[in-house]
Amino acid sequence: MTDQHPLADRTVVVSGGSRGIGLAIGLGAARLGANVVLLAKTSEPHPKLPGTVHTAVAEVEAAGGKGLAVVGDVRNEEDVARAVDAAVERFGGVDVVVNNASAIATDSTENLSAKKFDLMMDVNVRGTFLLTKAALPHLRRSPHAHVLTLAPPLNLSAHWLGAHPSYTLSKYGMTLLSLGWASEYATSDIGFSCLWPQTYIATSAVTNLRAGDELVARSRSVDVMSDAAVAILTRTAAEVNGQCFVDADVLAAAGVTDLSPYGGGDDPMWDIFLDKS
Repeated sequence: MTDQHPLADRTVVVSGGSRGIGLAIGLGAARLGANVVLLAKTSEPHPKLPGTVHTAVAEVEAAGGKGLAVVGDVRNEEDVARAVDAAVERFGGVDVVVNNASAIATDSTENLSAKKFDLMMDVNVRGTFLLTKAALPHLRRSPHAHVLTLAPPLNLSAHWLGAHPSYTLSKYGMTLLSLGWASEYATSDIGFSCLWPQTYIATSAVTNLRAGDELVARSRSVDVMSDAAVAILTRTAAEVNGQCFVDADVLAAAGVTDLSPYGGGDDPMWDIFLDKS
């Protein structure tokens, strides 16, 4: 391992990795020499969304890493097991899990369909559980094990509890799993941590919202999350275990205080679950 490649030969499994933040984290790891396994449903081009899991792997390899595409649904236990087995067969183990796949619906309770509720719980909570559980036997054998979950710090203010209770439940469920695993596996030398963006991130999810162009102009690029994730994954498990990080704070601790290169303008849109002080 060299200073230029601090993640050399480590195998990173990312859920929902065909585009957006998941792909950006995969690319960030690839630039540091990682093997990147992307689990995603998009095997064919989507009419409204860029890229597939196969084009994402091509980007990973162009960035300097080794890539592997696994077409599957993080809600499906067999698909998740197949992704982990493929990572072990191709690269010899699993060192990092990135629980990125997520579904969002912020409808009011009376307007939220049961189908959307179930989708959020299944992708966000069940998917995080399934992928982490499947990888744990291999993570326990890695000297550099991390499970990074893209979920917010717990904020129990009335505002956020009342804003969209069902979505909040699903995202806080991801956070609670991470915090719980940090305690359950405290002696296993696995770093369980969460990462959340300080501001909106310019992804397709934001672009497709009403006033998407305006929101994108006030959003930072996916690279801010990628750089923060890599900063976490290159620290020791003990340093990060049980922590809920915000990307800007991670970068500040790494000496990056000017976030203007990531975009968002002078007044970026603060992300949900964070109180702007």
